[in-house]
Amino acid sequence: MKILVLHGPNLNLLGKREPDIYGSQTLGNINSLLEELSRELVCELSILQSNSEGELIDAIHASRQDCHGILMNPAAYTHTSIAIRDAVSAVGLPVVEVHLSNIHCREAFRHESMIAPVAVGQICGFGSDSYLLGLRALFNIIKKRNAA
Repeated sequence: MKILVLHGPNLNLLGKREPDIYGSQTLGNINSLLEELSRELVCELSILQSNSEGELIDAIHASRQDCHGILMNPAAYTHTSIAIRDAVSAVGLPVVEVHLSNIHCREAFRHESMIAPVAVGQICGFGSDSYLLGLRALFNIIKKRNAA
């Protein structure tokens, strides 16, 4: 099983960017935790961080070739990108949307997700654990779909 992990814009600044909101862990720390969990689950991860909407869309499109699902933190694109939403919808893979902070307890413009309606689920507010919970959930969803 192979899962694409996508990190959206500004997540490369984790650990330095607003640690009171996003925590002190770096993106490298989060990726290491995900890799460790992937070994436990026995799945392969392909990980990409980009500040470019087009690059994220290209990765979503390419995932159709060899991935079974997508774990994604679209970051600010969550609230603005119909293009990413359409790409997720078009590839037909299960997607779990994750966020470090609870987007529903923040500014009003962060309350709506363009991605959630085409994702199998959303996990937010648990810091780096949001990613780990999301990976476990996605792994189980894919496993159930493959067994059916």
